[in-house]
Amino acid sequence: MKITDLFKEVWDKHEGYVIFSTVNAEGMPNSVYVGALKLLADGRLAIMDNYFHKTRENILGGSRGSVLFIDKNRKSYQAKGSIEYVKSGPLFEEFRASLPEKYPRVAAALFTAEELYSGAERLA
Repeated sequence: MKITDLFKEVWDKHEGYVIFSTVNAEGMPNSVYVGALKLLADGRLAIMDNYFHKTRENILGGSRGSVLFIDKNRKSYQAKGSIEYVKSGPLFEEFRASLPEKYPRVAAALFTAEELYSGAERLA
């Protein structure tokens, strides 16, 4: 099974907010709770930049990232991978339009899972 298919499968069971982590050039981690998320058809996770600051700086500096979440049975998952930052285009505009206008909706971090874990067990 491809990692994108496995990620989609476990993501479909996720519940609530997720923790999105990046690192700066010196290796200092930064984590934020995010709730404005959308799983894309290609398996990437779109995360809306509403209030990023350090996270945005880290992504623009080339940071890789991780997404930590739990499912409805309280089982935890962590995906690690690459991030693309987009501020325009049809995908961004569609995602942006799906969120309330009261949020800034600055850009989208497109997260691609390259490793997937449940606890210490590597799933892919």
